[in-house]
Amino acid sequence: MPYLFSSESVSEGHPDKISDQISDAILDEILIQDPNSKCAAETFVTTGLVVVGGEIKTEAYVDVQEIARDVIRRIGYIKPDYRFDADSCGVLTTIHEQSPDISMGVNREKEEEQGAGDQGMMFGFATNQTENYMPLPVDISHRLMKELSEVRKVEGEMPYLRPDSKAQVTFKYDDDHTPLGIDTIVVSTQHDEFVKPVDDTPKAREKAEKDMLGRIETDVRNILIPRVMKTYPKEIQKYFETDFTLYVNPTGKFVIGGPHGDTGVTGRKIIVDTYGGRGAHGGGAFSGKDSSKVDRSASYAARHIAKNLVAAGLADEVEVQLAYAIGIADPVSVYVGTHNPRVDMTNEEIAEKVKELFDLRLSAIVRRFGLKNPIFQETAAYGHMGRRPGKKVVYVNGDKKEVETFGWEKLDYVERVKEKFGLEEKSKAKANVV
Repeated sequence: MPYLFSSESVSEGHPDKISDQISDAILDEILIQDPNSKCAAETFVTTGLVVVGGEIKTEAYVDVQEIARDVIRRIGYIKPDYRFDADSCGVLTTIHEQSPDISMGVNREKEEEQGAGDQGMMFGFATNQTENYMPLPVDISHRLMKELSEVRKVEGEMPYLRPDSKAQVTFKYDDDHTPLGIDTIVVSTQHDEFVKPVDDTPKAREKAEKDMLGRIETDVRNILIPRVMKTYPKEIQKYFETDFTLYVNPTGKFVIGGPHGDTGVTGRKIIVDTYGGRGAHGGGAFSGKDSSKVDRSASYAARHIAKNLVAAGLADEVEVQLAYAIGIADPVSVYVGTHNPRVDMTNEEIAEKVKELFDLRLSAIVRRFGLKNPIFQETAAYGHMGRRPGKKVVYVNGDKKEVETFGWEKLDYVERVKEKFGLEEKSKAKANVV
């Protein structure tokens, strides 16, 4: 039977994402000065207030207050009307050093023996539904939010937009998980009160709200969705041509938002950060954590494995689980699950070959993706997975350095996977039969 599946995303101005971005901006600034720092920075935001706490062990000095204000300003909280703005909010800090009980398991004389900063299980997922190997519902949700943010920052098209917004996309699938089309799109966006009631009667207020909602819904349908649609190839654009239901600000007016409307906390959008609910999640958040925390580093490694396996043609979908014990360098277990595999192997046999292909010691993961570099703030909004790998220039202790970003999204193991699993031979044999 066909089924529906939904995923959501939130904008950079959502309270939880403000918190994530502040935490990762602090981490980046620390790594600029001391790449060996240990950091677990948590941020809480509410009306007129930011609180930063956590455990940090570093030789660096950072101005937490200024970092927080810079992030808030860049997002766009710069007006007193928002009841949370970069120049007037209070910033409190309560930070102490990492527990020595944890430190003795993480820090070793030999780098390759570095232990995991905690126990836990981490998951990676990939599907061939999209060019970036992400599930369609969460990928479209991210693009709706990213495009809406771009529209907000371009004067003229939707000038009433405020920073806080959310999107949700429901897809219809057939029995074998093939996408059939979009069923529902939900967009909720904070906005100025740009239509004022003519008087203070309920009827006048209702008309003003109706006029505002009508304008926003029209702009979402005619400006936002076409912009998102154009970012996809034609085989994906066809899904937007189905007769889907569109909900825009379903409750009506959405003027009060951001941290004034709802508190935000680091790590509360872990499903948005990953695969939108497709596949499993170990429960650990990413932002504010340095690479010794396997919640972050091993999740990136699991995504890298899953993406390269799918890109090599091993299966239509792959889910990878890695589990670690605190203070131990190697994972205690590796699991690989597949949908529509092209190899005649059990999951256990596939996992054994994965362990031979990918060095999953924590130190190797950190080196492979350059996770001691200050590359994390840009991961903190619009998803950690499915992003385009690239390079950027940073200054570490005053020295100019070119570093990779989103290295876990590289398809650099595809040929090795094909060779290891004999996929090239299978492809040639199939071509000869045809």
